[in-house]
Amino acid sequence: MLGALLLAATAPLAAHAQAVALSGILGPRALLVVDGTAPRSVAPGETHRGVTVVSVGRDEAVVDVAGQRRTVVLGAAPVSVRSASTGQRVTLRSDQRGHFTGTGSINGQAMQYLVDTGATAVSIGQPEADRLGLAYRNGQPVLMTTANGTIQGWRLKLDSVRVGELELRAVDAVVTPQSIPVVLLGNSFLSSFQMTRLNDEMVLERRR
Repeated sequence: MLGALLLAATAPLAAHAQAVALSGILGPRALLVVDGTAPRSVAPGETHRGVTVVSVGRDEAVVDVAGQRRTVVLGAAPVSVRSASTGQRVTLRSDQRGHFTGTGSINGQAMQYLVDTGATAVSIGQPEADRLGLAYRNGQPVLMTTANGTIQGWRLKLDSVRVGELELRAVDAVVTPQSIPVVLLGNSFLSSFQMTRLNDEMVLERRR
């Protein structure tokens, strides 16, 4: 069901290329150099400067940049990965079911999301919140109405939510004890962007 996030270049935006190099392997972690910045130790599932490490081998690592996967090899020249996001605008393409899904990150941890314009806040199932390491039990308890009755969830603020190169800080979210296969990207994130939909494309553009 989950589709990859597809970023489409739309004029007059120019595509931005990120240079990603592997300078070392530290156990299960990759030592990444992104756009010439200082090396950073990144574990699988973690994101650094928009680059998510998918897996780490003996002398290579698989990384994901805006839905594009590349293999970077220790000591090899940097890999250039192009994306169409400039930090202000991103174009999403729907999957076969008409859902806008993709990969992003919460507090630097990789996640899969589904755009849900009917949700007030970013909604996360408890198992996913545990995987992301969220301290939701320290949040505000809230009662949530479901088809099976009233259940207790937790309200909290996420340090960051990132989709492509679009990133927001201090985003309201709720954690529900029910298991949700993806993070529901609700209006606490979406309302900061102007949304335009045409057929199978949705453009998110930061409000000025």
